[in-house]
Amino acid sequence: MMFLQFFVWGAWFATLGQALGANGLSDFIGGGYGTAPLGAIFAPLFLGLIADRFFPSQIIMGVLFLLGGAFLYLAAGAAEAGNGDLMVKFALGHMLCYMPTLGLGNTIAFSHLNRLEFPKVRVWGTIGWIVAGLLIGFIGWSSSLNIFRVAAVSAFLLGIYSFTLPHTPAPAKGQPVDFRTLLMVDAWRLLGKPAFLVFMICSGLICIPLAYYYGLTSNFLTNAGFEQAASSMTLGQMSEIVFMLLIPFFFRRLGVKWMIIAGMLAWVARYLLFALGAPDQVAWMLFMGVILHGICYDFFFVTGFMYTDKIAPQNVRSQAQSLLVFVTQGLGMYFGYQVAFGKFGGVAKYTDLDQAISTARGVQELSFGGKLAKMFSVNMPDAVDASLISEAMAQWKAFWMFPAMMAGAITLLFFLAFWDKTRVGDDEAGE
Repeated sequence: MMFLQFFVWGAWFATLGQALGANGLSDFIGGGYGTAPLGAIFAPLFLGLIADRFFPSQIIMGVLFLLGGAFLYLAAGAAEAGNGDLMVKFALGHMLCYMPTLGLGNTIAFSHLNRLEFPKVRVWGTIGWIVAGLLIGFIGWSSSLNIFRVAAVSAFLLGIYSFTLPHTPAPAKGQPVDFRTLLMVDAWRLLGKPAFLVFMICSGLICIPLAYYYGLTSNFLTNAGFEQAASSMTLGQMSEIVFMLLIPFFFRRLGVKWMIIAGMLAWVARYLLFALGAPDQVAWMLFMGVILHGICYDFFFVTGFMYTDKIAPQNVRSQAQSLLVFVTQGLGMYFGYQVAFGKFGGVAKYTDLDQAISTARGVQELSFGGKLAKMFSVNMPDAVDASLISEAMAQWKAFWMFPAMMAGAITLLFFLAFWDKTRVGDDEAGE
């Protein structure tokens, strides 16, 4: 389940900007990425009313992925026809189906596992994202609209497979349906705990700089000379595997606060590496910035899911997980894309400069020979004007400094305001 769930997302989302830009749809990149947070914003309303009350979670998963796969196929056709507005609408349809499955997947997993077993299952989602990126890069589709079709096929497969998942009944079945559930009132009441309130506020805020990474790293790497950004970015997910498996070890020793702080500091380091490595295109700094994604995601998001499951009473855990998705993947990412694309408009966002670099480099489709050698190449094509590259990379430096400072400020806020000695997994450890 986890493998296919994140394969679907990774197949099309990681290089969406590069694919749309290469096919004359640059004006719709912001709208395309914006479908993810919009889906996350509305997902909790669906989960609170339907998933918690009426139907088993695995049945809802199956239906949502079958519908979502259909929307992805339609998005591919609309994009190939040059209809960017319609493509964005179909992508939004898919994300309205996909985002509720993040909470559903966690509900299914936590219903059948103890908390310290969860990372062993969740790591397969990371593997799924990696395989998707490597596949897209290996077949040379980082700049192709076929990324939608790859994701659609995998969504259909997961839709069918979901019906075979362990039975996970609705946790609030038989209870009256009211607006308290629809609006996640029970989950919102958890914000009355000061530590959980600080955690939620900082979780939403830190997703603003995260939008910079998801929305623009593929274009940044392409400008820097990476021939297959999708494959290169999977290094971040590869590091996720290592740190995912180390989570139980660190939980027992660090607790929630220092786990999350470590993740936030990795955010700061990543953007500083991008900024400082951009002017001279220092390959090791750019690679290291990508690799740090493992600490950024695991120590923050996985810790957050497990902390939320620990804090929330059993009958509102599904709501609480949905609230976390709403605040982070929804509100935080939505405002993040608005800030990132707005600020980037004055730097190098799909402007004549960026288009000139893409034209000079050309859209390079990898042949079957020498794919692995080219996949992580950062060699500069001779055809690219050196002054053009220098100008672009200087602008990228200024761009990446902004999320670095933002992440640093949020980390300081969390350090000063969050006080909770909860150690996720204490109950499973026999304490």
